Amino acid sequence: MDKRDTEDGHGTDFGFYHSQMLSAAEISGITKFCFLDKEANFRDKMDYRLPVDEWDENHVKHWLESIGIKKQYVERLCEEEVTGPTLRVLDELFLKRMGMKQGQIQILMCKRDKLLQQYIGIDSTKTVNDNIVDGDILDNHKTNSEDKKPKSREPDSAEERKSVLEKTKCKLSDSQPVSSQHGASKPQDLEEKDMTHTVSTFSKTEITANTEPSHFCRFRPFSSDNINFKYVRNMVLAPETGVHNLISPCHEYKSFAKAALLDRQRLQAKFAHEVMKFASACMNIRTNGTIHFGVMDSVEKKGWKHGQIVGIPIRDKDMYVDALDYIERCFDAHVKEAARLCIHPPVFIEVIQTGIHEQFFVVEVDIEPLANIVKEKVFQVRLPNFNEKSNKVNLEKDKVAFQRIGSNSEPVKNDDLVTFIQNLKERDARREKAETFNNENEIDIPQNLGRKLSVLLTDGKNYMNDSLWYILVTNKCGEEDLKSIDFLMHMNIFCVFDFDEDSGVSGLYAKYKECHATSSHFLQNYSNDNKMSTTEFQKHLCLFVKKSWIFCNGRSDYLGNEKPCDENTWIRTKRKYLKKAVSFICDELLPTGSFLVLFLLFSPVEKPIVETFHELYSEMNGMEFIICLAESRETYEEWANLAQATCSIEMLEQRSVVGMKLSHVDATIQNMLPSTITNKHLPVSTKGLCALSPLEEEKMYSLEILCADQCDDIKLDLLSTKEIQEIDETFYRGKKVSWKNFWFADKRLCGEVIEREACKEVLKMLNEFVYRNWFKNPVAKLKVFHHPGSGGSTIARQVLWKQRKDLRCAVIKTTYSVTTVCQHAVEFRHYDEKDHKNALPVLLLLEDYEEEYLDELAYSLTDAMGLNKRHPTRPSFFILCCKRSNAPDKLCKSSPQDTVAVTHKLTDQEKNLFRTKLEKFENQKDFKLEYILTFVLMSNEFETTYVREFVEHLLKDTDLSSQETRLMRYVALLNFYVHNSYISLSHCEAFLGLGTYEEMAMRQYDFISHLSEQARLIFIELRETTTYISSIQIIHYVVAKEILNQLSGCRTQSEIAMDLLQEKVFLHHRFGREEFTKFFRDLFIRRDKKSRGDNTDSLFSPFIEHVCRFENPEKAIDILKHAYECLGKDAFFAQQLARLHYNYEKFEDATYWAEVAKSHLPNDSFILDTEGQVYRKWFSFRMDKKTDEDTPEDIIQIIELALKAMKCFRGAQQAAKSERDSMNNSGYFGEVEVGCRLLKLLSTLDVFPKNSKGEHPELVQYLITDYIPDDIKKPWGKLHSRLKGLRQNIYNALDWISEDLSYFQTDKYQTDEEDGREEQVYNPRGWLKRQCKVYAAFFAAESLVEENGAQSKTQLIRHMNIYKHGGGNVTTILSFLSDSNDKKSIQNLEKIISFYSKDPQKESLEDTDLINYILCHFILACLSPGSSKLLDLQTLRELSKRFFKKRKTAFPSSAYFLLTLLYWPDAALDKDSNPKKDEILKSALETMKCLHDIKLKDVAPRRKKIYTHFFLGIGYGLGKIVPKTTIDKLIKGSLIERRKKWQNGDVWKIGEVHKVLERVNGWTKDGRVFAKGHSGQILILPLHFDSVPPGNENVTFYLGFTFNGLVAHDIQVQM
Repeated sequence: MDKRDTEDGHGTDFGFYHSQMLSAAEISGITKFCFLDKEANFRDKMDYRLPVDEWDENHVKHWLESIGIKKQYVERLCEEEVTGPTLRVLDELFLKRMGMKQGQIQILMCKRDKLLQQYIGIDSTKTVNDNIVDGDILDNHKTNSEDKKPKSREPDSAEERKSVLEKTKCKLSDSQPVSSQHGASKPQDLEEKDMTHTVSTFSKTEITANTEPSHFCRFRPFSSDNINFKYVRNMVLAPETGVHNLISPCHEYKSFAKAALLDRQRLQAKFAHEVMKFASACMNIRTNGTIHFGVMDSVEKKGWKHGQIVGIPIRDKDMYVDALDYIERCFDAHVKEAARLCIHPPVFIEVIQTGIHEQFFVVEVDIEPLANIVKEKVFQVRLPNFNEKSNKVNLEKDKVAFQRIGSNSEPVKNDDLVTFIQNLKERDARREKAETFNNENEIDIPQNLGRKLSVLLTDGKNYMNDSLWYILVTNKCGEEDLKSIDFLMHMNIFCVFDFDEDSGVSGLYAKYKECHATSSHFLQNYSNDNKMSTTEFQKHLCLFVKKSWIFCNGRSDYLGNEKPCDENTWIRTKRKYLKKAVSFICDELLPTGSFLVLFLLFSPVEKPIVETFHELYSEMNGMEFIICLAESRETYEEWANLAQATCSIEMLEQRSVVGMKLSHVDATIQNMLPSTITNKHLPVSTKGLCALSPLEEEKMYSLEILCADQCDDIKLDLLSTKEIQEIDETFYRGKKVSWKNFWFADKRLCGEVIEREACKEVLKMLNEFVYRNWFKNPVAKLKVFHHPGSGGSTIARQVLWKQRKDLRCAVIKTTYSVTTVCQHAVEFRHYDEKDHKNALPVLLLLEDYEEEYLDELAYSLTDAMGLNKRHPTRPSFFILCCKRSNAPDKLCKSSPQDTVAVTHKLTDQEKNLFRTKLEKFENQKDFKLEYILTFVLMSNEFETTYVREFVEHLLKDTDLSSQETRLMRYVALLNFYVHNSYISLSHCEAFLGLGTYEEMAMRQYDFISHLSEQARLIFIELRETTTYISSIQIIHYVVAKEILNQLSGCRTQSEIAMDLLQEKVFLHHRFGREEFTKFFRDLFIRRDKKSRGDNTDSLFSPFIEHVCRFENPEKAIDILKHAYECLGKDAFFAQQLARLHYNYEKFEDATYWAEVAKSHLPNDSFILDTEGQVYRKWFSFRMDKKTDEDTPEDIIQIIELALKAMKCFRGAQQAAKSERDSMNNSGYFGEVEVGCRLLKLLSTLDVFPKNSKGEHPELVQYLITDYIPDDIKKPWGKLHSRLKGLRQNIYNALDWISEDLSYFQTDKYQTDEEDGREEQVYNPRGWLKRQCKVYAAFFAAESLVEENGAQSKTQLIRHMNIYKHGGGNVTTILSFLSDSNDKKSIQNLEKIISFYSKDPQKESLEDTDLINYILCHFILACLSPGSSKLLDLQTLRELSKRFFKKRKTAFPSSAYFLLTLLYWPDAALDKDSNPKKDEILKSALETMKCLHDIKLKDVAPRRKKIYTHFFLGIGYGLGKIVPKTTIDKLIKGSLIERRKKWQNGDVWKIGEVHKVLERVNGWTKDGRVFAKGHSGQILILPLHFDSVPPGNENVTFYLGFTFNGLVAHDIQVQM
């Protein structure tokens, strides 16, 4: 929202400078400039009182609009960040380069030059004329000839202006009498030294003071010497007055500007002259009066307003006090005592002005002629005047009696003196009467402060708005005051600016943190020096989560260096941080109207707290949302008198409650709270309740806790029937259901919330989990999949509402990390429970989640409960997962035991319920169906034709070109393509050109009142649960879809999106910017995933795919290009452009955009992988198009593409290794695919002919030796070195993939950055096996051995043959276990073993070969235990000896995995105790654990589940090792059902499994599991920590073998 000018600023708007002392021509020029029709329009938008050099982009933008520059150029200049200083130096070349036409350039340059000239003219004119003003004010005896002196011309140059300033200073110096012989109280040099700074400052200030005064201000109360009273510079006092009622003082003004700079004697004479004259007049008329020095009077120079406050510098207050000693000399002896009593001592009122710290004062003298003092007296006076010739003060010869005539003090003429004296008795009588009347009427009538407080806080309602935030500004709170601040404990406080350094020890903070979760900060903590985003910085400060307590001036109990400082030091060192804090809160976090600022003044105020008011007042554009509470009138006046520098006293009075006892404030506000002040309650395992304090609830901030007595604290007497009805109707219009809806329904205050069949199904499942005791895991998941907008969220919350008294219920806030949610969930379960083991289960609702989040949460909760060493009889946590899906029925069928589907289709019973509910609505008075559109559509099952006709009718006669229709299009576009998207209310207001409104409810009303009837019906207001910021959304997803279709008109969706990209107000609006940008990014980037409930796995975002399919790819490319530019040149937009280009075979452009993406994120593995994909696709494209007609140059280009792709993929591999939070293996897969296809290409070239066996010996020789055919030696000069590394590169990539797959399960977890390559994603082991065969086939050239007989080549060929048959790496060997054809697998394994030497101990095998050789025996033993090729266990142990020898670099992890298989105690071989074998086993386990942790990095273990390859079976030797695939074959059911049995542990209940596997005896100690080894204990990892029984128990379990070590399954306590 744009900021508006404050009403009571202390300067003028641009173009309205006062024309004091200017020539007629100057005045005419300025006036002409200021009042041009167009240019006057922008004054209301910005604060143009600033000099051009201080203008920001918005100032310049509005000025450009005002002079008629076209919109596109204005926007472009705004994008180029043209500020005031930039505007000064703009030249034509710059404007031409940005595309501006010559005509527009001419206008801009001409207007810019005029603008700068006017600024120079105004500033210099002020300087010249200030000199004239000062001279004229000093001289009260000007002659007419002096008046007619010609005006000085305006100085044109900087030199001339400087000269004028020098002359001004000289003239000031010349007019100052400085000689000690004149009777000055100080020597000359001292007097000059004292005055130098004051004169300079005063003249400088006066130059800038001639601005348009902005407000009238009130007088200091008569006869009051309140030191807290202040005047504000340039404000205006009421005009000078004559006699009114004798008690109300008459006023006279004197600027005293030059006289204030005189020496002591001259100043006192001048001051006494004016006071005595005024006093004589007032005393003679018997009226009170005040004479003001430092205020402009009507006879002084033009350019100043009559009564304008300017102030004067005061060097020595005693000079003014002592000046009244002239009373004794000026008045006759018989009246001088009375005169002394009537003339009060001078009062010095400070004049304040923001930004100026020099002190100026208005000096006031009150005249109070009390009847008993002045009775029958005439006050004649001889006025003092300083005589320059004699250099002394002389009294006038004649005595003169003055009187007040009108607003002047006039002498009584001698002819009238007798009559004047005769009328004294009458005047004395009137005076006595006036005094008597005034005394009788001085009765204080108490104000209705309670009502005032109520109106200020509730805007006239019965209760306070519980969605408003409060910002508290306060100072030192006394011990007594702390007893009356309970109301603060129940207000929704956002932050506190606390100026009490002892607040944490004995003040407000010490008490507040006993009741609420807080985080303490200092002002500098809000400066965001690290340039974090708003969201990041908000999280960093824990805003909206805990109450932010800002110690603004030190903290006494803080051990660090943060001490309080005095006012001036604070202003110098800390005010800048205050500005940043206030600006951040008001500009980026809380929109105006969403919060109130409460000034609580407990004690005398200082300047820093007033500075806080100034900053808040400025940022919030006035006092509309600021309230002040002060019990002490004196404290308030002290604050208000300083605060009036930015806000008028009258406005401060309106927004302040002063004089009301704090205890009364406390009681009054508590009575206005919308709910009663009671603790909430939770159910406990003993069927009772426990209290949940706000502090404990706030500590678990990642959960929205649903209490057993939720909403019972609502004060029904404050809610009208209409308000309750509106809450009900808003829900049925489409707003998310709230706990209030259920509570009102239970209380029968509104209609019942319909309970759909799905709700009953979920409740039934939940009860089975809770009470049947058949589910032993600590975490159970129940899933609700629902069509968008079918009521799934309502059903889920309805389940929680019905269970709130039996289970502990909460909604998870997914904005918080899994770690935080898990911690809070466990604390929630254990809260105030005596027995944690038998605590009530917790029901957690998780909505619109990612699968990763759910799985990590379940894993973490399981882990956490394992640490509590409990053996569950029922789940500790139920996670109710509610997620949208376009195919909920399909998902439900795949897992019917724990899944419920919610669709738009209604059962017959549901139709009856909806029909009955609809009839009840229709029977209500003044009810319209439009009020509950979503309910009506739901009643009709969102039938396509009905929705289309409904929207068609709704949008009839809509103006397609209106701004409002554009808004509807934009919201529909986002709502249809981006799930749960919205646009903030402030975004919409800014787009429609609406300002902010004074009150939150009125703000929403005003926004709606600007909408058409159609828009009001389709928009629904949302309110963010954390920040309470309001947003707009279309009532339903299907309505958004239909609106998008019907409102598009002749415009395509790509054009609508392009229009949206051009709307700078959306992209640059400060509130909710990050959320809007996220939705925008999702519109263009976020792909559909089946795992998220979408129908398909899309290559691009649904919107981009729509544009490509129904419009054309070029438009999609254009949109992404614009989005890239508009959204900060995001690397991922460039990545999408690269993908989109190569998808449509635009490879040059794809290369460009891949490079652009890489330039932004050069070390991102996904970006680098995309670059590799560009070349891979290009290479594949060229390969597919390859013909016999291709030239050698074409072949070289194709090979170059392949090599570039492989190089990029290797770059992605290296980048992935350094990424701690992800495991991106796509670079390895990409390199293998390209490498294998490149081998295929090379094998087809004539230069590498086949032999009779179909082999490529010459190609192999070229790739593995130094041999280069002559035909390609020179043409391929740049390729040879890279091609000769081809075999090793492919081998390394295959080896890495094999190791990765051997560690982890291959369940696919999808991310947006990965490209979908089906086989490697969903069947990576099959992919690896196939690629190994392809790779090996090229190098298994036996003829090469026959020809050359080289030993190294022989080993290579043998190695390739092993590869070709599937024995080249661990994963392909293990995959034999899952092949459907066991016979073929056995043959291949026997053949692989036969490739090795018959006596491998004599042959020095490579480490990898030896690993593969031993593993083949284990696999063959599993498939064919009687095979003749098998070696016995002891022989294999002998072969493995090298693996437990220490060396600098570790062996591959598979070597240690084999050691666990080989050295687990064997019933036949290991009958005797052998500590050495235990050492081998323990060492292998420790190394495996270390290698596993390195491999896993910082990735959550859930994302990479460890895979159990083998179990310990019944038997000995190799026969005791049982593969997991054998157990799989014993489990009946579908794939999903078999997985469920593994997850739930049901697999261990199958009898056939018991016959195959051996249960190992062990024991538990301190939560760890041990088993007996060869002589000592071996640590075994439990698969689930929760399965470890508490205490020290003897247990049995099934032993599993993994690459993370030995794992215990199905741990059971021995009975």
